[in-house]
Amino acid sequence: MTEHHHHYGTSEPGSVILELGEGIGALVLDAPPDLAGQEIEISPSEGGPRTHSMVRERHTGVRTVYAAVYPVLAAGDYVVWRQDGSQAGQVTIRGGQASRFRWPEVTPAGLA
Repeated sequence: MTEHHHHYGTSEPGSVILELGEGIGALVLDAPPDLAGQEIEISPSEGGPRTHSMVRERHTGVRTVYAAVYPVLAAGDYVVWRQDGSQAGQVTIRGGQASRFRWPEVTPAGLA
């Protein structure tokens, strides 16, 4: 994760356009509210440049969620990175589809 000092407001319904097609997918990364304003990096599993998206409050019309959206990704396997450089998980992007990844919950020390 990287921390930039951008200040964006909430996203309204319909404010994100996903560019889905042959060989191109998208990712919606569900996150807890405490990650709002932080940018989460992802990269292809086999290596390559990282890209990032900011976790924002998003109003779906029925409820409010927190998510980072990556609207245009080449199909393939990706690593989701934590701010400390460790892996938060992996996700597969499929062409023509939007994939989801839920940010892993952290177990407090001593409870694992």
